[in-house]
Amino acid sequence: MSAIASHTLRANGIRQNYIDAGAGAPVVLLHGFPETNFAWRFQIPVLSELYRVIAPDLRGYGETDKPATGYDKRTMAKDLAALLDALGIGRIALVGHDRGARVATRFAKDYPDRVDRLVVMDNVPTRIVARDLNAEIAKAYWFFLFHLIPDLPETLIAGKEEQWLRWFFSDWSYDPSAISGEAFETYVRAYRAPGAVRGAMADYRANAEDVAQDLVDADVKIGCPTLALWGADFGAVGKMFDMPKVWAEMADNLRAVPIARCGHLPHEERPEAVNALLLEFLQGWQGEAR
Repeated sequence: MSAIASHTLRANGIRQNYIDAGAGAPVVLLHGFPETNFAWRFQIPVLSELYRVIAPDLRGYGETDKPATGYDKRTMAKDLAALLDALGIGRIALVGHDRGARVATRFAKDYPDRVDRLVVMDNVPTRIVARDLNAEIAKAYWFFLFHLIPDLPETLIAGKEEQWLRWFFSDWSYDPSAISGEAFETYVRAYRAPGAVRGAMADYRANAEDVAQDLVDADVKIGCPTLALWGADFGAVGKMFDMPKVWAEMADNLRAVPIARCGHLPHEERPEAVNALLLEFLQGWQGEAR
């Protein structure tokens, strides 16, 4: 098995933490909420046998800096571009889940020459959530709205990080105990760190800016091969939205695949299924100099 190591470097003005494992064509993994790059623990050992895997903590999460500003997805995409520049990496295969899929989608639009293929996992694009918002969607996406309120979430969550995270991981998983034990404790420790909850909230509070950015190039479709995966049993995504239709609006070259007996966290709940789909989709990716 290839060595897996964490590293830090300064790029786009912040200190970024990232896992770098394996060798070969680069594959970048972007985690979502309420996670860190630990979310990819089942994918990194498998993918790094064939590829160089880069898995950063996003701005505001994990061991990456948590500045007061810069959480719009264009700036977070610049974080990734700067990280790749610092590592001498040009074109990539890009995988994003949840919030990471929002960053990945913006990256694919802003840097189309740098993305060979894209995977978006259990994510409805920000613009489409905003456009289709009604009472039913607002109820399912209550946390979107709650996290927008300045300061109050941080105040209520402080000292209750375990209970806060337990609700998400239980409610969002097909098996409520899927994320438990040491894995759950790893996330609790991460979100108890100074600024961690505020960083995650800042990601959500960029919503208006994200929608504004998305509206400007809403008619520009992602051109590279795109794989959309989602948990078939998650009420706020696969059960609420027509995901093939959603992503057909975003990408021309699309494959859309639901994952059975799975909630919001396919890479953690059904890693074998996800790994098989990723390996199939990545087949033939050999890397390319800029």
